[in-house]
Amino acid sequence: MMAGEAVVAIWNGIASEARAQFYDWHTNEHMPERVGIPGFRRGRRYIATDAATAPEFFTLYEADTMQVLQGSDYANRLNDPTPGTRATTARFRDTARALSRVIVSHGPGLGGALLTIRFDCDEQHLPALRAMVRAAAQAARVTGAHLCMGDADTSAVRTAETRDRTDIQLPPKHFIMVEATDAEALTDILQERAMAGAGARGPFVRGLYRLEYVRSKTGFAA
Repeated sequence: MMAGEAVVAIWNGIASEARAQFYDWHTNEHMPERVGIPGFRRGRRYIATDAATAPEFFTLYEADTMQVLQGSDYANRLNDPTPGTRATTARFRDTARALSRVIVSHGPGLGGALLTIRFDCDEQHLPALRAMVRAAAQAARVTGAHLCMGDADTSAVRTAETRDRTDIQLPPKHFIMVEATDAEALTDILQERAMAGAGARGPFVRGLYRLEYVRSKTGFAA
């Protein structure tokens, strides 16, 4: 199960010469800052496990409700980025960021491998996709399956942190995350043909990631 009713999902690459900078900033400053915001519960960072997965990194922040992501505490951080945030995000590549509601979440816990699927669909097809996600959660070695729906207006807001960046792409309208003990367990999960048959629309962007770091609730002083 997700730790809250809303998530911030971020897919991003990083310039090769800034990898060490990214790891230091993301682990020691950025994730503690974000998880320290009232209503944020947990942060996770993943890295791609194969060459077909792009961009390379996926970060997930779990929050109590969508109102937390629309509230002043989060907005204040976005509009007052640290020097490290400005310097590091300037080296981001191919970034997609979605502030989203969790509409289905099943499973006993975190897995070391994660499949993300970005796609679009109309509201009338969501019941069929919910059923598919519930079924995926029952597959062998799968530890969780989650369906999220992006809030387009909230995701599109430009702040001091993102205003001058050119790497930011359109956020996904919907995405699924499936967690498992290992990447092989996710190979045949929710294939494009089956999702299209349930009413989902492409392009389907699949990514296979390995868990690198988890940050639980913490205090942070800017």
